[in-house]
Amino acid sequence: MSSFVDFQFEIYFHGLGGTVPALPMTAAGLEARAREVLDPAAFAYVAGSASAERTAAANLAAFDKYRLLPRMLRGATGPGVRDLSVEVLGTRFAAPVLTAPIGVLGLLHERGETVVADVTRELGIGMVLSTAASSTIEEVGERAGDWWYQLYWPNDPELARSFVERAEKAGAKAIVVTVDTPALGWRPRDLEHGHLPFLHGKGIANYLSDPVFRARLAAAPEEGEEAMRNAILTWAGLFGNHALRPADIGHLREWTELPIAVKGVLHPDDARQCVDAGADGVIVSNHGGRQVDGAVAALDALPTIVATVGDRADVLFDSGIRTGSDVMVALALGAKAVLHGRPWAYGLGIAGADGVRHALRCLLADFDAAMGLSGCTSVGDLSRTMISSFR
Repeated sequence: MSSFVDFQFEIYFHGLGGTVPALPMTAAGLEARAREVLDPAAFAYVAGSASAERTAAANLAAFDKYRLLPRMLRGATGPGVRDLSVEVLGTRFAAPVLTAPIGVLGLLHERGETVVADVTRELGIGMVLSTAASSTIEEVGERAGDWWYQLYWPNDPELARSFVERAEKAGAKAIVVTVDTPALGWRPRDLEHGHLPFLHGKGIANYLSDPVFRARLAAAPEEGEEAMRNAILTWAGLFGNHALRPADIGHLREWTELPIAVKGVLHPDDARQCVDAGADGVIVSNHGGRQVDGAVAALDALPTIVATVGDRADVLFDSGIRTGSDVMVALALGAKAVLHGRPWAYGLGIAGADGVRHALRCLLADFDAAMGLSGCTSVGDLSRTMISSFR
């Protein structure tokens, strides 16, 4: 049974002794603190979005179109009455929340992804590991609980297959194929710093540790600056796959028996084609607004995609989750679970594991409290009848 909301009582009891939280209690507060303490280029990489950042703003504003309709006299606030657990793509989590696949966490903390693995295992929620990680698949697999692997499909099928097979061997429970990043979006904050971390050898640990990738470097020196320069140039030639098509989901199915989800889908026809090709799930996402500025808010795309493929595949939601009520709205609109990104990344940069834990516990406690106060004892209680639209 859920106990996430107990976090607030911990804080209040500590307050009796004069101790108040060292970290902000809101997503906006964590962002503001991160802006103060992080290296400017690192903050820009996490916070920045495409062009004028209209899509990033729209992701947050889209939630203002909905209001919850709480039900009273349901006995949902008593101790031990709420069970927020959910099964998605064959994996059971303590709550319908996973950490989104954010790359290059080494910019924020030297143990980046392994810290997130530790905390998500502790909390019983999911982690999605990015291909563009500062820690290897194997390092994360040793520490994580239930985790999924996010594949940036390179334009080398042998390398793509190697990533997938390594992830399955390391214990991943699903493969998440991100399809909205065949190339990088126009990101002014990064451009103003002239900063693309991969060109500094950051965020390519999974490439450097891969036998197929290393075979592509066979003619180059094995160590030193020249070796790293060669590896970076080789990475640059392999990242992104402009030829990827829905039929490639079928090829992926030949490589693994793990469930497959496709992330970065906004159009219902794309969702249908991916499921027709063999995907078990679709993650409605616009990459947090980092790819196409002016694109539709992810939440606005969610209901139509649920109506299109929700009877054949698990539909998840990503891009814009900041509060527990946001989680409830996404679930009421048909998502089976949500992916949550930037706030815990700010926490990681501010205070390492303590920051990640704090950010995630804030979201989970907020969700738990809002569920109980709305008369819900499980995620199965959430439906369109629980929300009102102000479109």
